[in-house]
Amino acid sequence: METERAERDLRGQMANRALLYRDLLVTLSEELGRDRAVPLLTRAIYRRGEGIGQQFRAYAPDDFAGLRDAFLAIVPGGTELFKPEVRRCDEGGLEIKFGGCPLKEAWLAAGLPESEVATLCRIAGTVDLGTFEAAGFAIENRTWQPGRDGCCHLVISSRTETKGDGA
Repeated sequence: METERAERDLRGQMANRALLYRDLLVTLSEELGRDRAVPLLTRAIYRRGEGIGQQFRAYAPDDFAGLRDAFLAIVPGGTELFKPEVRRCDEGGLEIKFGGCPLKEAWLAAGLPESEVATLCRIAGTVDLGTFEAAGFAIENRTWQPGRDGCCHLVISSRTETKGDGA
């Protein structure tokens, strides 16, 4: 009973966060225009990710099993809300596909067009970019698009730095 209430409360908080993102985007768009609003909101959420990512720095550049365990330990709601599925974890990297997303669910339940939900997913997904880049990893986040199942698909690898030729 207590677990059910906690999950319901967490879902409510996540839905509130989703609707706040939408309201921030609408408000910023009204003031600054959409072309400026989207990058500003994206940058703010990326910064939040950078703060989260500090706790994972010890796993860079290539302790993917440690990163997997530490990251999954902080996913809100454990496996119930986001339904993370580790698709790969080896010396080459870590892939996690999320089968659910309470943010996406809240936007769809609010009646937003799928194209707007996809934009909001891309914006919200920058928290993961900030998290793993700040931790010292490279990341690709394939966020939800209309017609796709699940939600974010994170592909995390070692960061490779390229050096110029000195010219």
